[in-house]
Formats: sequence, structure tokens, C-alpha cells
Amino acid sequence: MVLHGRMNIFKLFVVILLVCGCVEQQQTPAANVSEKEDAFFAGKELTSIKEQRNNAIKGTQFINKETYTLQVTGMVNRSLNLTYEELLALPVADRFVRMDCVEGWGFDARWTGVTLNSIFNDSGLKPGAKNVIFYCDDGYSTSLELDYLRGKDIMLAYRLNNVTLPSERGFPLQLVAEGRYGYKWAKWVTHIEVTDQPYEGFWESRGYSNIAIVRER
Repeated sequence: MVLHGRMNIFKLFVVILLVCGCVEQQQTPAANVSEKEDAFFAGKELTSIKEQRNNAIKGTQFINKETYTLQVTGMVNRSLNLTYEELLALPVADRFVRMDCVEGWGFDARWTGVTLNSIFNDSGLKPGAKNVIFYCDDGYSTSLELDYLRGKDIMLAYRLNNVTLPSERGFPLQLVAEGRYGYKWAKWVTHIEVTDQPYEGFWESRGYSNIAIVRER
């Protein structure tokens, strides 16, 4: 009876973790000591990287930038395989954006990277394209509407608070899904697929909203 009771408690604990959307929660270590992290940007205070909470389904992924490529496929005129250096050579976006988690916490940061519009300008888009799926190195995935991505000029960031994006935050690329909850902010992005079909990612297929618009406080 005691063992049976303990097993029930364990199962309940697993269910709570899944409902909360936190398979792993970890503190992000301080930024690379060789780079100076910004504390302010555009007149606004930034949350230090070491104070930014971080969720991941399989823990931190470590990607070699020398062998990394970002695939762009689907409803595009030209499929792309962009190296890290090629991404850095594209026009740079640099913004203050707040990340809000559906659990109620969030942080303010400076994000620097390449906009999806820049990438789509190179790949082209076929008529009828509606959604974009983001696939990640840890098996995570999510999707967002093409009109939102283009209209908001959404970026893939490779720097955070003016330092190279730490592995714990998604190096080499984290999606900066402004105005959407954190589970849309895909980390360790390796593949982008443009489609005309709806798509439910990791948490969306488990009941989370596929739109994920941040509610005003």
C-alpha cells in the first residue's frame, strides 16, 4: 500500500510538470566573461542573463557554429542552407523586447540578430504560404503565422544583451516572438519550413494555444 501510494504521488508530480510547461527549468549562467553584457538599452533596464529563467524540454543543447546550418525549406522559391557566418552577414536587427512566459514570469532584454524578412527575401515565398514551422535541435517545434512574422519583422537572435547568445539561451539562434508567450520563442533553431497548413508544435499539441498572444496586464 505504501509503495502504491508513492507511485501515485510520482505520477501526479509528472502530470504537474507537463501542465506547467516546464520539463526542465534552469538558471542561465552569466555571459561569456570576454564580452561585456549591457545593463541598459534604449533607455531601458535589461534583465541580467544570469537572472533570466529558462525552460527546455531536454536540457541545454550545444551546437558547433563551424558545422551549423539553418535550413529553409517548404513553400519557398529557393531552399537555403545558411551557415552561421552567412547569417551574421545579413542585415542586422537590434531591439529591446520583453519575453513573457505563460507561467507568469518574464524578462527584458536586448536582442540582436537577423530578421525573417531578410531570410525570406533570399529564399522567396510561394503564393499561398501562411505559416512557418520552427524545428529545434532538441526535437522541439512550434509555428507562427507568416503575416505576423513579416508584419512585426520578427528576428532570429544571435546576441543577447550585446553578448553572443549563450548555449543555455539557444545558441546559435533563438526566435524573438515579440508579443507571444515564451513557448513560441524557439531555441536552437536548425530548420524553418514555410507551409500553407496549420501546425501544432510540442506544447500546442498538448493543449496550449497555437496563437499564444500575451495578455495585457
